[in-house]
Amino acid sequence: MILGPRFAGIPPVVKNLILINVAVFAITLVAESFMVEHFALFYPGSAYFAPYQFVTHMFMHGGWMHIFFNMFALWMFGKVLEQVWGGKRFLIYYMVTGLGAAALHTFVQWIEISRIQEAILAFSNSPSPDLFASLIHKYFSNQEGASWYNALISAWDASPSSEQFVLQAESNLRQLLEIQRMNVPTLGASGAVYGVLLAFGMLFPNVQLMLLIPPIPIKAKYMVIAYGLIELSLGVFNPGDSVAHFAHLGGMIFGFFLIQYWRKNEYKHF
Repeated sequence: MILGPRFAGIPPVVKNLILINVAVFAITLVAESFMVEHFALFYPGSAYFAPYQFVTHMFMHGGWMHIFFNMFALWMFGKVLEQVWGGKRFLIYYMVTGLGAAALHTFVQWIEISRIQEAILAFSNSPSPDLFASLIHKYFSNQEGASWYNALISAWDASPSSEQFVLQAESNLRQLLEIQRMNVPTLGASGAVYGVLLAFGMLFPNVQLMLLIPPIPIKAKYMVIAYGLIELSLGVFNPGDSVAHFAHLGGMIFGFFLIQYWRKNEYKHF
């Protein structure tokens, strides 16, 4: 493979990270189901979960735009950090922020799934069509109006004392929990990339960056703060949009504390 001068100028760790991500993405295009099932990150309670997924999911992406923006940000900001820190420190930082992103994302999943499991248990103790409908509305609103849901509610309302509908409703709730929460894969380098953005903002807070939309200049420190606030607000108020906002926050949080640790112990181990 012959690399052009622009790509050849990229420091080795960033270059290899980009190459690995691109290679894994190419394989995923050919064998998507296999790659996602085995190498994306699943909730630990899922039948698809494996511990190594905490690492492998960082090198997978869900589409062309997903990998393009992640790799573009890694190239733009990561090469500067690697030149300042050196390859060893940058790689440690990248992996720690990626793993930290996955850890916070999984912790938030655990809170939500535990809450749903408690709600299902409460439903099992005092089942009713109204309580079932409220749980669907609160946790699985995309199923409201589905034919199976309307049929079950109608039949149960007509025969409220039937044990059959109680068992069917409980089974449906557990299946939805498994399908829509536990078996949803998480993939992408975004957590580590957000950590890279955070590091750039901390090391070069007053560097002017030009936004694409809107095309205005902004200092790096303000961009990082804005990104963090946006991810926090989206994670809290819009949790069902298929984006792992708390993973992005996790990358930034772990990156912040790692940089603070390094500043207090500068160059002791490097």
